[in-house]
Amino acid sequence: MPPVFSQNQASGQTAPEQRAEPAVVETPQTESQQVLAAESAIASSDLKTAQSSLESYVAAHPDDSRAIFDLGYVADVQNRMDDAADLYRKAIAANPKSFEAHLSLGLLLARQEKSEEARPELVTATTLDPGVAGPTLKARAWRALAQIDRPKPGGDNDPTAASNDLIEALKISPETESDTMLAASLAEDAGQYDSAEAAYRRILAKDPKSQPATTALAHLLLARKQYPEAETMLRAALEQFPNDPTLTAQLAAALTAEDKAEALPLLEQLHTSHPDDASIGRMLAIVEADAGDYEASDKLFVELLQKNPKDPDLLVGHGQNLVRQQHYAEAFTAFEDATLADQTNVDGWSGLAFAAERLGRPEVALRALAERSKYLPDNASTFFMWAISYDKLNQKRQAIDYYQRFLEASAGKAPQEEWQAKQRLEVLKK
Repeated sequence: MPPVFSQNQASGQTAPEQRAEPAVVETPQTESQQVLAAESAIASSDLKTAQSSLESYVAAHPDDSRAIFDLGYVADVQNRMDDAADLYRKAIAANPKSFEAHLSLGLLLARQEKSEEARPELVTATTLDPGVAGPTLKARAWRALAQIDRPKPGGDNDPTAASNDLIEALKISPETESDTMLAASLAEDAGQYDSAEAAYRRILAKDPKSQPATTALAHLLLARKQYPEAETMLRAALEQFPNDPTLTAQLAAALTAEDKAEALPLLEQLHTSHPDDASIGRMLAIVEADAGDYEASDKLFVELLQKNPKDPDLLVGHGQNLVRQQHYAEAFTAFEDATLADQTNVDGWSGLAFAAERLGRPEVALRALAERSKYLPDNASTFFMWAISYDKLNQKRQAIDYYQRFLEASAGKAPQEEWQAKQRLEVLKK
């Protein structure tokens, strides 16, 4: 029996796999022949016959947990999720110790991303006797819990809970490739990158053509900035999986980080074949900007913002392109929207300060710089903006202080601004 979820390392999302099989407990000798016939129809994929027979039987026997469960399973297979969930709950009400009903309801709710409702059903399943299904299905419950208990970004999940769930599954069933993938991703989530990399490579040693492991390892190498190694691995992988969008996007990311010109045409080709993929469009917009084609880059950012108008990173990218094209008023609005969407967005505050300074609004520039300084220390560029903003407001003492800080931090790296700072210091000190 395969595990409940398969891991997509590129997106970080999980996808449900197979449902629990119906009626996997020992059958009492007094079991209705009508129910057995319906289960035979289910096994033969004759769901219409099974549904009709079970509905008739359940109408006359509303407390038969097994029959209700089977009817729920039919609805589940037909993707009538609300009906299936309702029937599984009725099966549990008729028999609170029904392992299959608790497990199937938990899996169904997990597929619907209703983790808070799914978890207690799966926990209950781990405490019940699975009957003839044995430990295999109980292990599925533990694996499903491991996926639910994975730490979420910004969440307060116990980082050890998912690992403990997986350990329980491995106590009663053999380790699978999916288990190794999950263990590796948990290690990666915990910042144990060496352990994660070793696990991914262990999978690839057994199965060099494992696309999930290849994608996951490439993701890890990119995160660790091991770009040449990632590039080599991804080029080899694309020979096995030509035109795979995830692997191609990862290769483009590696090439971009290495500042290789090949990245731009590769991303353009990828965007043409996947025009609705926001992640590809975002990457291409960044590379276009890096290549100096601000108009083409901004066209992409504007298209992306039409679908997600409050995305702070998209707003910042749009604002930066507007600044490069000297459209400061429009840039000011984009950066202001970015900081309203995310008050911790440092690039948004930096951009807002720059645009405000160019528009002759030093008081706004100072406020933006003060907000930025809550999250990152100042640098030569921000010292200079502090200085000229105070200078424009005729606050001489503060302006002198920040011009001096700028000159110390810049140390010859910005000759034009340094000349300006020195000139202003001479005037201000008189």
